[in-house]
Amino acid sequence: MHQIIVFAIPIFALLIAAEFAYGWYTRRNTYRLNDAISSLSQGLLSQVVAVCTQLFQIGLYAMIYPHIALLKDAPLWDKWYGWVFAVVLFDFCDYWLHRASHESAVFWAAHVVHHQSQDFNFSTALRQESAYLFLGWVFYLPMALVGVSPDLFGIAGLIVLVYQFWIHTEHVGKLGWFDRVFSSPSNHRVHHAVNDRYIDKNYGAIFVLWDRMFGTFEEETEPCVYGTRAPLNSWNPLWAVTEVYWALIQQACRTRRWGDKVRIFLKAPGWQPADLAAASPYPRFDIAEVTEYDPPMTQAARTLAATGFVAMLGLTCWFLWRADEMTLFADYVAAAGVAGGLWVVGALLSGRMQQLAGILSLLATTSISLIACGVPG
Repeated sequence: MHQIIVFAIPIFALLIAAEFAYGWYTRRNTYRLNDAISSLSQGLLSQVVAVCTQLFQIGLYAMIYPHIALLKDAPLWDKWYGWVFAVVLFDFCDYWLHRASHESAVFWAAHVVHHQSQDFNFSTALRQESAYLFLGWVFYLPMALVGVSPDLFGIAGLIVLVYQFWIHTEHVGKLGWFDRVFSSPSNHRVHHAVNDRYIDKNYGAIFVLWDRMFGTFEEETEPCVYGTRAPLNSWNPLWAVTEVYWALIQQACRTRRWGDKVRIFLKAPGWQPADLAAASPYPRFDIAEVTEYDPPMTQAARTLAATGFVAMLGLTCWFLWRADEMTLFADYVAAAGVAGGLWVVGALLSGRMQQLAGILSLLATTSISLIACGVPG
C-alpha cells in the first residue's frame, strides 16, 4: 500500500509544477517557496506517521467489521454501482467527520494542519493531517454496518482523497451547475477562508450537496483570505501538528472547574470558560489585520532549505518503499529521522538555524533513517 504513494508522488510533483508554471505565465503566481515546502513537509510527515500507526487507519475498521456488518458478502458490493455507492457513503461519513473537525476543539486540533497555509494551491492539498486518524475512524463505522469490506473502504477513501487534490487552486473559476452539486475550486476556496461569512462552510469532499442539505453551504462572493484565525506563524512541522493540542492542555490546566476542563476539548474552537474569558479573553479577529508570515531568508539559506527538503522527499520515498519489510522499531527510527530532517528544513526557512548546523543536522537525520531502512545499494 505504501508503495502506491511512491508512484503517486511524481504525478503530484508534475501537477504542482504545471500549476506554478501557469501562474508564472499568467502573472498570477500563488506559490511561495517557504509556504509550499511547509505544506509538502506536512504531507511527508503524515505518510511516515501513517506507516507507524497502521492500526488506526483501516486496521480498526477491519477489526470491527466482522462483528457489526449486516450485509457482509452481499452481491451489491461486487457490482460497479456498489462501488459507486461505497464512494458516496464514504463521502457522506467524511462530511460529518469534517464538520466535527471544525465544531469540536479536539478534532480541530488534528485537522488544523490542513488549514494553516496562507496560500491556496496544489501544495495545500497535500498538507495532510498526521493525528486525524486517531479519532476519525469512528465516523466511518456506518460503512462497516452496511457491509462495506475493509478493502472497498480503503479504495473508496482513496478515491475521495484523490478527488480533493484538484479543488485546491485559485486558477479555476466558477463552474456553473457543477458548483451546485460537487465540491469545486470555488466552493473549496470558501472552506479555506477566514472571512466572516465563509467560516465553517462547504465541508463536502466530493459532493457539496451535503452542505446544501444540512445548512453549511456558502457561495464564493468576495475575495478569500486564507489560513486560520489564530495563525501558526512558524515553519516548524512538529509545532504545526501539536500547537492546538498544547493550547488546549494549557487552558484545561488553568481553568478551575472540572467540567470546564472537559468542555474545553469538546466545545467549538475558541470557546473559553467564564474564568479564562474574564482573565484573558481571546482578541477579536479583524481580517484587515491579517498579514502573511514570511520571515526574511538569504538566498543561501533558501537553497539549503530546498535541497534539504528534496533530500527528505527522497528519503521518505525510500522509507515508504521499504516499510512493509521493516520491523516496527525500524519504522519508528526511520520516521523519527524524517521528522527530524523536516524540522531542520523548517528551522532553516524560519532563519532559526545557521547553515553549517543545518547541513550537519540534515546529514545526521538522513543517516539515522537510512540505517533504519537499509542503505540503498
